[in-house]
Amino acid sequence: MKYYIIAGEASGDLHGGNLIREIKKKDAAANIRGWGGELMQAAGADIVKDYRDLAFMGFTEVIRNLPTILRNIKFCKADIVGFQPDLIIFIDYPGFNLRIAEWARKTGFKNVYYISPQVWAWKESRVKGIRDNVDKMLVILPFEKAFFQKWNYETDYVGHPLVEVIERFKSSPEGARPPEIHLPGGNTVRPHLPLIALLPGSRKQEILKKLPVMLEASRAFPDFQFVVAEAPGQDSAFYDEILLDYPHAGRTKNQTYSLLMHARAACVTSGTATLETALFGVPELICYKGSSISYQIAKRLIKVKYISLVNLIMDKPVVKELIQDEMNVENIVKELKKLVSDETTRHQLNTDYQALRALLSQGGNASEKAAELIVNFAQKK
Repeated sequence: MKYYIIAGEASGDLHGGNLIREIKKKDAAANIRGWGGELMQAAGADIVKDYRDLAFMGFTEVIRNLPTILRNIKFCKADIVGFQPDLIIFIDYPGFNLRIAEWARKTGFKNVYYISPQVWAWKESRVKGIRDNVDKMLVILPFEKAFFQKWNYETDYVGHPLVEVIERFKSSPEGARPPEIHLPGGNTVRPHLPLIALLPGSRKQEILKKLPVMLEASRAFPDFQFVVAEAPGQDSAFYDEILLDYPHAGRTKNQTYSLLMHARAACVTSGTATLETALFGVPELICYKGSSISYQIAKRLIKVKYISLVNLIMDKPVVKELIQDEMNVENIVKELKKLVSDETTRHQLNTDYQALRALLSQGGNASEKAAELIVNFAQKK
């Protein structure tokens, strides 16, 4: 069978690579072409467009790159028609993928969506378009199945692919090695101190908003080494400039999982990182702060009880969320002290994390389950 896969981000490349390996186990003759990166290519896909050429974030950047985006859409349609796949597989990346899915359905191609757009958080009206244009939706968060059922749209819950990714890392030689910590100004690393991980986001603007507050709190913990996980798209010198005034803080690059493997606690901004931290079993504090205008707009548009995926999945406040004005030095210090030294707090978190892992592991390996559903669906006439 012929499969065309579109992944437009690093996470999509990761999960796409794992999915391709499982598809090839179930369909030895699988011919796979699409958009992605090195991981999908290594798994056996013919990559025609690299996801790193597609990362346009923010309204201004999208407008500035509109001609490129429109050329990409035109190229994608032509490439699909030329390849004539038995099935198109969309992985997250909704701004682009939902447009192609609508065209593909009208053109007569079969569509499967793996890793649903987060329509439950905002733009819920997009569900109608998904229902009309996507033949099969595979969801990775347990509450998403019930959400789509409200719209009379049946989906398949396959579990979360991060569970298998993190379990594989934990048992690897790389997982046993502590992260390489860099300190600005030629300072010496202090590996004998317990680590507190700081994951302040990926965009420069959000890092500048949150990281200084987290670092100010580090002054209250002289017996810990604070370590910032650098975002892939940011220069190390950018972090060094911020870290110069904080002798108990360093940074690590491309070793976020190693950092979480060895951390005593973590301060994490919202997003997938909150889930990754929990799956590593690290007690975490959610720290989110945006501009006043952005926060007020988000409050009106986003319809969720919590900002962390951990709390959303468990439907209760498992991890403490410090949002906007509540994210200050005093509150971070207070909550971090609980996470590093209060055994009752740590024990409760560990219990909730185990329940979370069990929820996300229902049905076994997510990539394997998704591949089975995809191959079976592709082979149906």
